[in-house]
Amino acid sequence: MSDQIERDQMEYDVLIVGGGPAGLACAIRLKQVKPELGVCVLEKGAAVGAHSLSGCVLEPGPLDALLPEWRNDPPAICVPAKRDEFRLLTRTGSYRLPTPPQMENHGNFIVSLGMLTPKLAAAAEKLGVDVFAGFAAAKVLYDDAGAVCGVQIGDMGIEKNGEPGPNYAPGPEVRAKITVLGEGARGSLTKTLIAKYGLDRDCDPSTFGLGFKELWQLPPGRVEPGLIQHTVGYPVDGQTYGGSFLYHLDQDRVYVGYVVGLDYQDPRFKPFEAFQQFKNHPEIRRLLEGGELLTYGARTIAAGGWQSLPKMEMPGALLVGCAAGLVNVPKIKGVHQAIRSGVLAAEHIAETAGTAGFDAKWRASPGGQELKKVRNFKPGFKKGLWGGITIGAIETVTGGKLPYTLHNRADGPALKPLDAFVSPDRGWAAERELKPRDRLSAVFYASTQHDEAQPVHLKVTDTNVCVTRCAQEFGNPCQNFCPANVYEMVPDENGGRRLQINAANCVHCKACDIKDPYGIINWVTPEGGSGPNYPNM
Repeated sequence: MSDQIERDQMEYDVLIVGGGPAGLACAIRLKQVKPELGVCVLEKGAAVGAHSLSGCVLEPGPLDALLPEWRNDPPAICVPAKRDEFRLLTRTGSYRLPTPPQMENHGNFIVSLGMLTPKLAAAAEKLGVDVFAGFAAAKVLYDDAGAVCGVQIGDMGIEKNGEPGPNYAPGPEVRAKITVLGEGARGSLTKTLIAKYGLDRDCDPSTFGLGFKELWQLPPGRVEPGLIQHTVGYPVDGQTYGGSFLYHLDQDRVYVGYVVGLDYQDPRFKPFEAFQQFKNHPEIRRLLEGGELLTYGARTIAAGGWQSLPKMEMPGALLVGCAAGLVNVPKIKGVHQAIRSGVLAAEHIAETAGTAGFDAKWRASPGGQELKKVRNFKPGFKKGLWGGITIGAIETVTGGKLPYTLHNRADGPALKPLDAFVSPDRGWAAERELKPRDRLSAVFYASTQHDEAQPVHLKVTDTNVCVTRCAQEFGNPCQNFCPANVYEMVPDENGGRRLQINAANCVHCKACDIKDPYGIINWVTPEGGSGPNYPNM
């Protein structure tokens, strides 16, 4: 159907897919250095910032260089970092540990990325950038030579059966001389381009974490504005990568978060339940009890680092930010890297009017070298908690000059079959005092919205695998790793089981696209404007 429809076309010099910090920084810098360029930013969220979810402790240097005036009108949530704490949690208590140098935050700011990105969008629009929110880039366009030449916006008003409904509107084509992909971790177009051009041919597989974040309003007197707390240990075992953050804001508010490495092996492990266990730890519960949960969200985090970095250039297009995997894992920061990469991409486009050479330029840049110096940190945790901490300490002391590079493995195949892994008793059934007590309640706090009539955007290529091999070998782990109760195995009319996909629950974390051990789940963009709404995250 799509190829037979006459579509409107829009033409730009540079098209940027993704209204996050990388894409918007690229747009701003392009107009700063070459005001005559026509630049467009497409954002799939209903508004810029709606899908922006990050910790987020901002290292401000790159933003200061791009927009020195930003401090005069900061986001509504913007608290200077004052003090750091790093603790090892046990089941009932904790031990204070020395704060690793990479996690010291003097001079940084706790900010809401959902509030910062609209500020960046306004700055871009003031310079003449066209910023369109609510438009999902659904398909890559190629020219006759096979180079990327833009994207097609997803059609609106398609019924669940795939046919046009009464409100059907075909998505236009947005064509450009250069396309910049800043979709964030596991971008739906980015992964197709990586496969098409073999951009990951010379690197390790990408690896990810699944991050949870909540905003809480607490009783007066509990919050210490600017306090940044991180923990490792409970509730995960020593072989599972996991850790928490508590970022104390002003007005008696606190960000509460937890990150689980998606390279875990236990097919019965449930990241959402681990987050709830963390919140109900005696020390954390004392902070939160009596408070009010305001917002919940979940998102995957690119954690592969230097050795998983795909080639960031291809004919007609560039990758920036988390689309390429530029997060500094030991710092627990990616926004400054996203801004750096967007700015560098803009300057490269302005200087060369092309894409060739950008990959080498990024790797040699301060941002690329920052990743290289910490390349062994995340894969070091394959040796367990204490092995990872030891390797991280050695990497820090040597300034990343170790003569070797540890390697990453893909997250899906890391999962062990049921009969090959003895799962510890993780206490999932323990009583929980704090909200949300289940995943459906959590989805409510994510304010996620999808038109029930639109096609399911979670494509499972062979559902027969779900009821046969996957049920037997792994126990349908999609029911465990999805934080939004999207996947359920339910009785069918023949007395067997079938996969039910509750697509309206999806918070766009994309864990399913990553952790599925068979690689048969494909997350694609739903209708533009669908999904969660994170204005204060």
